Amino acid sequence: MAVKIRLARGGAKKRPYYRIVVADVRSPRDGRYIEKVGTHNPLLPKDHADRVRLVEDRIVYWLGQGAKPTDRVARFLDAAGLLKRAAHNNPDKGKPGAKAVERAEEKQAKKAAAAEAAASETAEA
Repeated sequence: MAVKIRLARGGAKKRPYYRIVVADVRSPRDGRYIEKVGTHNPLLPKDHADRVRLVEDRIVYWLGQGAKPTDRVARFLDAAGLLKRAAHNNPDKGKPGAKAVERAEEKQAKKAAAAEAAASETAEA
């Protein structure tokens, strides 16, 4: 049986509250789970102690049993020092898209043409 440590959403509309649960991968997101191992309240400030609460001994047990955390839960576990998360490197993320590059080249060409026209006007006068 494949097991994941993941978030299960609770709370009202536009007021999210998450349980960190250990669940079978086939069960629905907010459905049946094996054990609740923590909570996450994203409405609290980032430095608040109750924003993320973890039952560390149970999480260590489930990681030892082969449970795989989701990306978001892995971030929480890394911050708590329970799991080392590999840093991702995406050097292309900050680069502009093809259309933005095209617009920048057009703008540069227009600027160069305007400067050339201004230079030729001053040379004639």
